[in-house]
Amino acid sequence: MQSIRISGKSAGSRKLTYFARIAIIAIMTASGPVLARADEYRLGVMDKLRVRVAEWQTAEGAVRDWSAVSGEYTVGASGNVSLPFVGDLPVSGRTTAEVAEEIGIKMQKLFGLRDRPSASVEMAQYRPVYLYGEVETPGEYPYAPNLTVLKAVSLGGGLRRAENGQRFARDYINASGDSAVHVSERSRLLIRRARLQAEIAKRDKITLPEELKDFPGVDKLLASEEALMESRDKRQQRQLAALADLKSLLQGEIESLAKKSETQARQLELVMEDRDKVDSLAEKGLALSQRKLALEQRVADVQSSLLDIDTASLKAKQDMSKATQDETNLRNDWDAQLAQELQNTEAELDTLTLKLGTSRDLMTEALAQSAEAAQLQEQSASITYSIIREKDGKPTEIAGDENTPVLPGDVIKVTAAPAMR
Repeated sequence: MQSIRISGKSAGSRKLTYFARIAIIAIMTASGPVLARADEYRLGVMDKLRVRVAEWQTAEGAVRDWSAVSGEYTVGASGNVSLPFVGDLPVSGRTTAEVAEEIGIKMQKLFGLRDRPSASVEMAQYRPVYLYGEVETPGEYPYAPNLTVLKAVSLGGGLRRAENGQRFARDYINASGDSAVHVSERSRLLIRRARLQAEIAKRDKITLPEELKDFPGVDKLLASEEALMESRDKRQQRQLAALADLKSLLQGEIESLAKKSETQARQLELVMEDRDKVDSLAEKGLALSQRKLALEQRVADVQSSLLDIDTASLKAKQDMSKATQDETNLRNDWDAQLAQELQNTEAELDTLTLKLGTSRDLMTEALAQSAEAAQLQEQSASITYSIIREKDGKPTEIAGDENTPVLPGDVIKVTAAPAMR
């Protein structure tokens, strides 16, 4: 466990260094990774979690890093994860947010901490999915977000075909699967590009691209990108608000030091007048040298205090300038990041368009070379899909099609029935 000291000065000191202020603001505004609709996903056996725990110690003004607890953990067959100090923690059927909250509560109770540790739990790796039935390569495959039945079957090499002269039909199936994956990915990139264009133009809403007006599932894609845009905007606004608070604090300190400087200047003027009067009396032999010496010392003290105030004021003004520069850099970096992301998205779209064209060319060639491939649409009607999914601790079989979403731990069952003639 490591403690990161925020300020080495006493709690009563009114002077905070610029970097200490920035650290405090970072702690106050920091948030964990943003997960879209994370509350809908329930953990299960074989999920891998990434746990990070830190504690803000109010009394010490420091952040303690609980590195002994942080790390990656796999949900065991019992539905538990075992953490140092915390012990076995039931997580199956719960969300990452619920698990994070319980870790913080248990550690606070276990160690009798005044401040509850802040735990962050995020997915390191989802539990796998399984392909069964009429696929080229049945078995276990890693899960990826937005996985559908068709994408999963593509991972397994497509539908199983006979080897007697069916190579072109198999090529058609593989190319068709690749084409569907490319179309889905292209739609996601088009929505992302629309979101980036909206962010650059400072718009509140995303304009749906014309080519996606009738695309199935576009509403979910649009809602996901709008949620991401809103989250990114809130994060930037929090950072800007934190810098604005810092600038306000520094401005108040500068004004306070200016008033103090005026007071000290008036005191210096009065003391110097007294000194001049004593000098005049001393020349006439009417004043003691001891009083003259005391006034000289007083003048020196006031001048020294005035110099300290001027130095502190200069430091505060430098910090104000740095905060203003940080605010400008934040806005510029944000604009540059959006431009770079848009450029990368355009490049990915170009690459994907080429891949999609290649897949369609392969499909055309396969159809031209194989009479059986030309009848594929009729034969494909004999293929049925179902998903075996655990609900309330019991496996349940759900009818599906190529576009049915797949969840971690699902078993995709592909069945071939005789074609209807």
